[in-house]
Amino acid sequence: MLFKKHTEKPVVDERLRHIAFIMDGNGRWAKKRSMPREAGHASGAKNFKKVIRYCGDLGVKIITVYAFSTENWKRPKHEVDAIMGLLSDYIADAVAMVDENNIQLHFLGDMGIFPPEMQAKIKNAEEVSKDKELILNIALNYGARAEIAHACETLIASGKTEVAEEDVTSALYTAHCPDPDLIVRTGGDLRLSNFLLWQAAYAEFYFTDTLWPDLGEREIDKIVADFYSRKRRYGGL
Repeated sequence: MLFKKHTEKPVVDERLRHIAFIMDGNGRWAKKRSMPREAGHASGAKNFKKVIRYCGDLGVKIITVYAFSTENWKRPKHEVDAIMGLLSDYIADAVAMVDENNIQLHFLGDMGIFPPEMQAKIKNAEEVSKDKELILNIALNYGARAEIAHACETLIASGKTEVAEEDVTSALYTAHCPDPDLIVRTGGDLRLSNFLLWQAAYAEFYFTDTLWPDLGEREIDKIVADFYSRKRRYGGL
């Protein structure tokens, strides 16, 4: 199985506070097995829980996942409905296990598109988990360009006539946490797909051909080790 126990875990410190994942490849994972795409999303949801738990065990304090983009609404309705059902189940599970998991939930994106029942679940999940230590950001109905435009509109509405970088950062959906140190994309594509464009300015990137449902502990260890082999200069020497 993917998450077999092994003894050599990397040591995570303050240099790697925040990992963001573009969880790509669920549909292709299912297709390789002659299964419907919905089965791939179900398997991806199971692995999502394992990855979050393992990263927390390593000492990563903040995790952001790209769950559903503004462009994903173009997919077939039955696939979208399946993803929304999995998300609803996850929210219910997360709320039930808030104390055990010690995770503070945040949903990034425009929640106004969802039915009132879903919006209420999201708001409740954020409220009941707000005092927990670890942060899990779930990008949902999210697009980075829309996020930046929303931040600018927020600043204009507040009366700002001059805007600094810090102002924009404070008006983004991620204002509650530092920018990601590392962005990982599974599935083989080499692009950000409108994800955390502002926040990714100085992030390290890791692209893997591994499909999201197959991402396991050993590869996460490899990814973390690769991160620590790099020298982050932030424009300096």
